[in-house]
Amino acid sequence: MTVVASPLTGAPSALNLIWDNMNWALIEASVLRLQMRIAKATKLGRYGKVKSLQWLLTHSIGAKLLATKRVTENKGGKTPGVDGKTWTKGKDKLKGAFSLIRRGYQTEPLRRVYIPKKNGKQRPLGIPTIRARAMQALHLLGLEPVTETLADKNSYGFRIGRSCADAIEQCLNIFCRKKSAQWILEGDIKSCFDKISHEWLLENTPMDQEILGKWLKSGYIDQGKYHETGEGTPQGGIISP
Repeated sequence: MTVVASPLTGAPSALNLIWDNMNWALIEASVLRLQMRIAKATKLGRYGKVKSLQWLLTHSIGAKLLATKRVTENKGGKTPGVDGKTWTKGKDKLKGAFSLIRRGYQTEPLRRVYIPKKNGKQRPLGIPTIRARAMQALHLLGLEPVTETLADKNSYGFRIGRSCADAIEQCLNIFCRKKSAQWILEGDIKSCFDKISHEWLLENTPMDQEILGKWLKSGYIDQGKYHETGEGTPQGGIISP
């Protein structure tokens, strides 16, 4: 699908106009068709087909535009990474979308910030650069049709179109019967995000392994000092969950 012609030429105002007048309904429809093909191939167990379709999606300009739109228009869109950059203008978004190229891709370190937890401790977040967030959103478009097809029907965390309210409703449906279970077991995996194995993620996450490896090993900047990441995945990236 041809969305724009010669998108990076012309005056900045012209590039802003191109972005503002994108046919997003058409772009979303083209990406959705590819996602549906990925989901169908996953359901049939044709994982070679899944991989080739993911490659096609992550190299399509429609998906790149949609990924850029998602990360620049969400609530964290104006939060910069270590490079201090944001894509707020149409021309920046358009150029950013066309910069999402796999060949030679290198990600930047994360910017470490801390937010307070209910227990008084602090939760560390890793904020990627806006380009890294857009790249993550792009590959997430190819990953979600697989994970949504294979996911447990009663899981609700980090799921598309699901919320805490849906989980509560399901609990009501399960426990309202006379013969329902009388006890609920609540558990928590200690430091799950902080300690999860990179090797396990690379072996079990159905996406581009080279790109995923670069994100996992990107490291982070905390108070001006660089730290390597040998394990765990930082909370803060769009694909982290």
